[in-house]
Amino acid sequence: MENLLSIEKSRSGRRGVRFEKTKQPATAYLPDDLLRTDKPRLPEMSEFDTVRHFTRLSQLNYSLDGQFYPLGSCTMKYNPKAYDKLSALEPFTRAHPFAPESAVQGTLQILYELQEMLKEITGLAAFTLQPAAGAHGELTGILTVRAYHDAHKNNMRTEVIVPDTAHGTNPATANMAGYTVVNIKSAPDGCVDKAVLQEALSDRTAAVMLTVPNTVGLFEKDIREIAAMVHKAGALLYMDGANFNALIGLAKPADFGVDVMHLNLHKTFAAPHGGGGPGSGPVGAAAHVAPFLPKPLVEKKGDVYTLRGKMPQSLGKMKAFYGNIAVALRGYCYLRQFDAGTLKNIAEKAILNANYVRAKLQGKFNAFFDVNCMHECVLSIDPSKMNGVHTADVAKRLLDYGFYAPTIYFPLIVPEAMMVEPTETESKEMLDAFVGALEKIYEEIFSNPQLVHDAPHNQPVSRIDEVSAARQPNLKW
Repeated sequence: MENLLSIEKSRSGRRGVRFEKTKQPATAYLPDDLLRTDKPRLPEMSEFDTVRHFTRLSQLNYSLDGQFYPLGSCTMKYNPKAYDKLSALEPFTRAHPFAPESAVQGTLQILYELQEMLKEITGLAAFTLQPAAGAHGELTGILTVRAYHDAHKNNMRTEVIVPDTAHGTNPATANMAGYTVVNIKSAPDGCVDKAVLQEALSDRTAAVMLTVPNTVGLFEKDIREIAAMVHKAGALLYMDGANFNALIGLAKPADFGVDVMHLNLHKTFAAPHGGGGPGSGPVGAAAHVAPFLPKPLVEKKGDVYTLRGKMPQSLGKMKAFYGNIAVALRGYCYLRQFDAGTLKNIAEKAILNANYVRAKLQGKFNAFFDVNCMHECVLSIDPSKMNGVHTADVAKRLLDYGFYAPTIYFPLIVPEAMMVEPTETESKEMLDAFVGALEKIYEEIFSNPQLVHDAPHNQPVSRIDEVSAARQPNLKW
């Protein structure tokens, strides 16, 4: 019974709560050509059966409420339940988007103070909260770069340089903004190859997009030199700040030459993120680029908060109204709760946890770049030395041990990659349990490799025949 669909559990005539029929049928409000001719085939189940069915489905989902979620690079961070309650308060949720500024002073105050806190922790001159996601923030940032160059008549700057250790959205963003993407290979140590970068830089370069820390979990150790090279070429340095949870309280991007960057409130600042949203990707800019940010920005005049719309050099609006307020509220709560020392400790714990996993698995699942990492460690597998077992096999076997799989086969520059990001929120006991599961899988690879090849074994959906699925796909069910 557990794995049956609700329609398979249906029995004619079974009901839960019964309601009186409406006096005015719904059909009265629809034209005849929009009415269905057959009754919908809906499950007929008792209330107990319905509740048990959906409770069971919720228990099958992997989530932070039930399991360790070691996805790398874009990890879903724990969101305190108290923030959910605060962001759901009626004065916020019932505010009309067209309400006059005088009626939403509390909301505007919070947005203004959030902008100011983001400025403080990054060192940048201004922030917009409009972007509704990380990738949307990237697009906002690169369009800000374009507006900057357009204002300076730099029409020949048509290229954006993106290293191979950047987030995958970076080249897509640059392309969407109308730029030609110039991909460059990293050095053997996983960081930017300055010689390769110098060769790529030219009077056609509009910006260099760096993910810091990058997708192999490393801080760009030559970031100040890179910034100087970019600026000497007349270009801007864009920083993808999605991994800022490893830097918060430790470093300010403005101090090492960043001109524009985006942050992910739904990652670094404790807002929930899963299933595609909700998100928030604020964009910050240095003083010389700030006038080109989207308008309006929230500003304070005396004791009154207002939306500043008079920004003649602004690129315009990126989103209707002012962004995802509920997500911004969670980020605001997070930053108000912790002082500078605590934020620094949070980043240090994120780094410590990733290096703890990396060190504990050394000799079994080794890091591809075997040096101290930042927020995530990228492990690699050599199938020729592991009885033909691949990363996907290990990931599926982890499900049998009650752990969601890490990000696999990314970044692309690491063969058989397995990217683990514990974040600062996981305890040593949880990390030890996760490492213990991987150690057991390592033993199975040599004692019973077929067990790993055929995993998972105790999940509702077993290993599919991928060859048949590709050649004979069932597109109906």
